[in-house]
Amino acid sequence: MTDSSHRVHGLAGDEIAADWPALTEHEVRALLADIPSLASARQILWHSPRPLSAACLVHTEGGTVFIKRHHHRVRSGDALREEHAFIAHLRRAGLPLARLFADARGETAMVRGDWVYEVHAQAAGVDLYREAISWSPPGRAAHAASAGRMLARLHQGAAGYAAPQRSTHLLVARSELVTAADPVQALAAQLHERPGLVDYLRGRDWRDDLAAVFAPWQHAQPALAAQPRLWTHGDWHVSNLCWSGDRDDAAVTTVLDFGLSAATFALFDLATAIERNAIAWLELDRGAAAVHTDIALALIAGYRRVRPLDRSDVHLLADLLPVVHVDFALSEVEYFHAVTKDAHAADVAYDTFLRGHAVWFSTPPGQALLDAIRASA
Repeated sequence: MTDSSHRVHGLAGDEIAADWPALTEHEVRALLADIPSLASARQILWHSPRPLSAACLVHTEGGTVFIKRHHHRVRSGDALREEHAFIAHLRRAGLPLARLFADARGETAMVRGDWVYEVHAQAAGVDLYREAISWSPPGRAAHAASAGRMLARLHQGAAGYAAPQRSTHLLVARSELVTAADPVQALAAQLHERPGLVDYLRGRDWRDDLAAVFAPWQHAQPALAAQPRLWTHGDWHVSNLCWSGDRDDAAVTTVLDFGLSAATFALFDLATAIERNAIAWLELDRGAAAVHTDIALALIAGYRRVRPLDRSDVHLLADLLPVVHVDFALSEVEYFHAVTKDAHAADVAYDTFLRGHAVWFSTPPGQALLDAIRASA
């Protein structure tokens, strides 16, 4: 499964061999030959360093396109169509999302053997953070504010979208555990459909671990459970946005990558944005310097300029932040254990991501960030 010639982002912020082989020119030509609106591929311009799938930019006679390939165990055709239906809704609502191409059968989720492909038009704007890892702060509060405004616009556009929940737990950002009255029991109820996660958890005292993660959150659960359901992006990091330029006043021009999207709620997406952009998780040994409070507050302020949040919303956002990652962390455990068979990565997802991130919020830097968010209310 591993292609040692293609390097992707690792869990430690390093570059590692890819789990999924890079797309080849032969593969790309065969795929694009089945899309009437695109002529033959000329050249692969760039391979994405993201690790959970394979993707590239391809120059064709009909323009440059972005091709992403998933293994069917990660995304079936039906599961990918769920993302595409949400994208179509948001485009109809006026959100700046790249166009999806369909093949000769009218399918945007193109199943070819063990692989499932999607082809997007090249996004408008500058892909300013395309080499950035997911937990690296942007460094510019003005960009965070712009990202916050666009996130609020996306939530306005998502209103009224009533599709069922995603058909998979694998590598999607769902919120069932953070809204459950008993998260341990909620996970237990899911396990009959998640055999890979069951197999991993046999070696863990997962009930006590999960109870400990959620213990400080219990007082907020009723308010979280009452949040209005909304389909959300799920991975709101600056690297999933294109920009009008590289200046401080750059605006978001295109929203990318709906792979983690699911039916959750608006504050869940905003908390995820803070978790992705405002904390340098790979540099926690720097103490308070790893926390970018200005980025967190700019995200919130930008969001509030478009979609109001009252004082109780902002306090609930702070209460949610220490556990917003839990559902997705478990999906990563399942992915690494059951799909890529990477025992080390599965342990990192469980110990460092699932448990470690929650514990960090009880440290002085973590508490200072939560206090600053509450103070901004």
